[in-house]
Amino acid sequence: MAGLKSGAPTPQAITAHSQSRVLEIGFSDGAGFRIPFELMRVYSPSAEVQGHGPGQEVLQTGKRDVTLVGLEPVGNYAVQPAFSDGHNSGIYSWDYLYFLGSQQEQLWADYTARLAAAGVERDAPMPVKAGHGCDSH
Repeated sequence: MAGLKSGAPTPQAITAHSQSRVLEIGFSDGAGFRIPFELMRVYSPSAEVQGHGPGQEVLQTGKRDVTLVGLEPVGNYAVQPAFSDGHNSGIYSWDYLYFLGSQQEQLWADYTARLAAAGVERDAPMPVKAGHGCDSH
């Protein structure tokens, strides 16, 4: 997985705020973001959420109150959060965290539109599905 583009900003400080449920990140270019855990969870880069190709994304619901129960470094390029709903397979590169932070407004709008198109509420529970035969998670 590509973690850093040459010359890309790197995190200087990362703080998980459990009460407000945001990940605060300050980058080397002076940018700072407060990324809600819910946004991180619904846009997890894992195959479980993104699928294995275009059009295979799994719309996430019921994640408003998700919290972080762990945040582990992955080499020098990423972190791997563990969420309170049991999801822990997403690896968030610095580039991806910068993207989530800098594009929050558009990502929320896209998420809201996807919910509306699917006819589901943001707080609806995730449907329980039988195994889908994917061995990657």
